[in-house]
Amino acid sequence: MTEKFMRLPAVLEATGLSYVTIYRMIKKGTFPKQIPLSGNTVGWREKDVAAWQAERMKAAGVPEAA
Repeated sequence: MTEKFMRLPAVLEATGLSYVTIYRMIKKGTFPKQIPLSGNTVGWREKDVAAWQAERMKAAGVPEAA
C-alpha cells in the first residue's frame, strides 16, 4: 500500500487550523509530526491526520459515521 502525504496547505485546509497552531501542537505532542520528504520539503501522512481528526471528533462526543 502506498502512503499518501499531505503538504501544509492541504493540512491547513483539512483541519481548519493555522500553521502556527499546528506547529505548536506538534511541539506539545498533540498533532502528528511532519515527515521529511526531500530537502526542505515536509509532509504529513494522510492517515495520521485522519486519525487525529477522528480522535478529536470522539473527544468532542461526535458520533462516528456509519
